[in-house]
Amino acid sequence: MPTENELFSAVDALLEEVAQDDLPTPEERKRLREAAGLSQEQIAKALKSRRETIGNWESGETEPRPPKRAAYARLLEGLAARFPAPAADAPAATPASVIPEVFTGPASETPPAPAPAVIPPSRPKVAATSTARPATSSRRPGAKKAAAKKTTASAAAVDPRFENGPLAVIDCEDGQVSAYCVGGLVLDVPAKTVPALVDWTLAEAKLGQARLHRNGRDADPILVLTTSALERFGLPTALSEEERHAGRLPAGHKVVKQVERAGLQMTQRGFGPWARLYRDPEGSRRRCVQLCILPWHALDTREWGKKDQPELLLTMHPADLVQYLGLYAARVMTPRGSTATTGLELMTALRPPTRAEKNPATGEFERAYNEDALTQLYPVVPCEVPDEHPILKGQFARHHLRTPAEMLMEEPYDWCRPLTDEECANPYLVVVDINMSFAAAANGLAVGLNGPTHLTGNPQFDPALPGSWLVDLSHVDLSRVRVNGRTVDGSRLPSPFTPKGDHPEGPAWYATPTVQYAVELGFDVAPIEAYVRTQNGRYLDSWYKRLRDAYVDTMADMGVTTDLQGQEFLEAMARRKQTDLTMALLETAVKATAKGAIGKLRQRSRGQVPYYEPYPALERVNWRPDIRAAVLANQRVGLHRKLMKTAAAADLYPVAIGTDAIVYPSPGPSPLDVLPHTPEGKPAPGTFRLGVSPGMVKHQGTQTVLWAEQQFEERGGVFNISNLIKTDQSAGEGE
Repeated sequence: MPTENELFSAVDALLEEVAQDDLPTPEERKRLREAAGLSQEQIAKALKSRRETIGNWESGETEPRPPKRAAYARLLEGLAARFPAPAADAPAATPASVIPEVFTGPASETPPAPAPAVIPPSRPKVAATSTARPATSSRRPGAKKAAAKKTTASAAAVDPRFENGPLAVIDCEDGQVSAYCVGGLVLDVPAKTVPALVDWTLAEAKLGQARLHRNGRDADPILVLTTSALERFGLPTALSEEERHAGRLPAGHKVVKQVERAGLQMTQRGFGPWARLYRDPEGSRRRCVQLCILPWHALDTREWGKKDQPELLLTMHPADLVQYLGLYAARVMTPRGSTATTGLELMTALRPPTRAEKNPATGEFERAYNEDALTQLYPVVPCEVPDEHPILKGQFARHHLRTPAEMLMEEPYDWCRPLTDEECANPYLVVVDINMSFAAAANGLAVGLNGPTHLTGNPQFDPALPGSWLVDLSHVDLSRVRVNGRTVDGSRLPSPFTPKGDHPEGPAWYATPTVQYAVELGFDVAPIEAYVRTQNGRYLDSWYKRLRDAYVDTMADMGVTTDLQGQEFLEAMARRKQTDLTMALLETAVKATAKGAIGKLRQRSRGQVPYYEPYPALERVNWRPDIRAAVLANQRVGLHRKLMKTAAAADLYPVAIGTDAIVYPSPGPSPLDVLPHTPEGKPAPGTFRLGVSPGMVKHQGTQTVLWAEQQFEERGGVFNISNLIKTDQSAGEGE
């Protein structure tokens, strides 16, 4: 990592002035840069940073940290001396705060215009409306925490329709209902029933999120209801066993009847943990509000919270909870349910299936399909679907286990082997874990966008066609492969073609990336038949980039930046979750979003219907098991490619792999003791590299070889210990 002096030298190439301690506002930072004619890339290069980071500093999303903060302040002070703000832009003296009066007259009367609220910039934003009160006057002492530790966008970039943010946490104290919004805003809610709450949200709350793609749609506002809010609105604080199994309140519940009498509609999901209430649209404007009912476990603690603190989300102050969920909405999208559901919705939000297109003959706008999106349901392929799919009814005997020749089995690694005598001489087992491995595998991957075409009669393999290929790869021998002029010991490596690492025994179905890897290794392939997609594209690229940026920015907020390497990186990772609970939760949620969305592309029946009967997930255009298989295949062969290069570079072989956690025997307890480096101290080309970016690795944990032998003895044989070795118990979660 560059020192402060080195950063100062780089800045001096742009400016020779004296440094200052304080930073101007984000808007002023941007003005100064533009006045000097400098680009964000130039400043990023001087500060050894990323262009996106400079953009975040200028929008107020993040703040620079030492030593870059001092260097950045040095630059801005010099620019301010050369390009002073125009007189009209000079800030006026800040008078004492003027708090608007709250109108308490009858609802039919018009409230008097409130006095303008002038509040210092360092204090929370307060709505200057008849239903607002200052955040500093909250009845809870902890409410001041809502004062925007981190903002999500500059004021100029806020959509006026959604100026209060994407969501609010609804809480009640002493009979007063409050809506905690992002940025420290607290609104008084006059509603006394759920229908009134929905109508208030649609008419006054100014909640929601602008579309992520011009052909997409704006996100509906979300209200997160706490336990006290449920009691205030007549809802149970916990669902009964029967209600939990049904996933909703019964039709006869008084609140459900209130909703129906008010003319509100509900989706088929009913009034459950994620209830969606709506009125008919007004023109093109949707009128829909989604309720996230916290005490009904709408936010799974394994995804959104901490497994060892299941009550954390329920006990968080509403101001802290909205800060967390608001940041997630800004960096990923407004939550839509589980992290998996949200990740899947993110794909659609970034690649909408349709657009409005003007018909030149009629002049009317009509719906047209986007070529880079998943647009409709297509016939499925028997080898790609799970066992309970209706298309398999009558094809196999009851309880038949499909073979690789009957089913596409592209899954992550679950592999292990005994340690050799030489490896047992090492005192430690070190586990490295790949960051965001499934998201990284989706980057740049061409996937099918249309329906399958069946190729028969020994078709020629074409790596440009995504799909499934029936081919015999049992002739591939890793010991015959040369990597950088060296061969490897194939007996100590898993096969790249099976999740268990076993050598394939005959024809089997494989996704295109797996077959392509066999060709890359130098072996001939002769497919027997195939199901391919002739229309394809990099559908997941924008999805990957948004999740990558969300993850990298979140890690940077915890002090783990992309420029950290080696021991500095390891130390920053070790202390990251001690700095900010919100960011620690956000890291887990972002990773779970990436992992869960890929799995949901082939969502299985959860017992809703009998075997071989259609289930709801099959009605989604993005129920695409072939895309899931392609991502998982790409993740597994990409990992194997690095295993091969690591073995060739350092004669280093893994002893266990669990999904994306790799166990190596090591002479020392640190990844730096085992991962190969060049004589210049850089990671060996093509091998695992420590770093925060997706696809790079971090330290998951270390144990002794003696500990492993004891585990094997207790279990009665060798088993996969990769996910038992965790120095950081959260490592590998949601990858």
